[in-house]
Amino acid sequence: MSRISGRPAISTEHVYGLSLRVARWREGAPGTPLLFLNGIGADIAAAAPLLAQIDGREVWTLDMPGVGGSPDALLPYGAPTIAAVVMEIADRLGHKVIDVAGFSWGGALAQQVAIQFPGHVRRLVLMATTPTVSAPGIGWAALLDDDMLASGLKLPTATPLGLAYQSLAMAGWTSAAMLPQLKDTPVLILMGERDGVVPACHGQAIADLIDGAVLEVVPGSHLFPFTHAAAISARISAFLDQPERAQAAA
Repeated sequence: MSRISGRPAISTEHVYGLSLRVARWREGAPGTPLLFLNGIGADIAAAAPLLAQIDGREVWTLDMPGVGGSPDALLPYGAPTIAAVVMEIADRLGHKVIDVAGFSWGGALAQQVAIQFPGHVRRLVLMATTPTVSAPGIGWAALLDDDMLASGLKLPTATPLGLAYQSLAMAGWTSAAMLPQLKDTPVLILMGERDGVVPACHGQAIADLIDGAVLEVVPGSHLFPFTHAAAISARISAFLDQPERAQAAA
């Protein structure tokens, strides 16, 4: 029976002084595994309805320090450090090459991972994210997201210190100068048509910097990957399953 439709396998990885809770659906499945990086303050449970529907591959995610089942970090960390932590876990799981999907804060981290570890990321999916985080606190406005309020979703499961360190990790961060390096990496950018947190123009800015990147504006507001999980999981799967030669025509 496919593990993807049931509960994920949960483990704890100890990396560089951090203890991080990891969830894996369909572990050991053939094909390129998909790593999902969540938004600020959001845990494995928030991502589960989306990730459980991405079939045909191993899918895994983790709670950042101070979020969900991961205890607080002792010291602040930066984007390059947490990217290295994520890829160390990937290596321990036996994943030498991965696909990466990131939402909001996690979309910024996904860009950092792809840029910092060239050759280890096969395809990249960026959702509701930006190439430049101008100030701490990206993601806070999601608390008033129209779709979240309508659905009853509750995202923050982080400690105050966990939220503070996540915010500081991306404060002033930008990938703009480095994104052209991803010209040989297939990239899908999904932005919500009613997103008041990270408007679609941020996705256009990313697409303008990466030759061949595909930008799509989809129904929903900032939390569309969760409130429209069936449609978004199907789109992600279709993108990851494309033959390499078909990417240019996507």
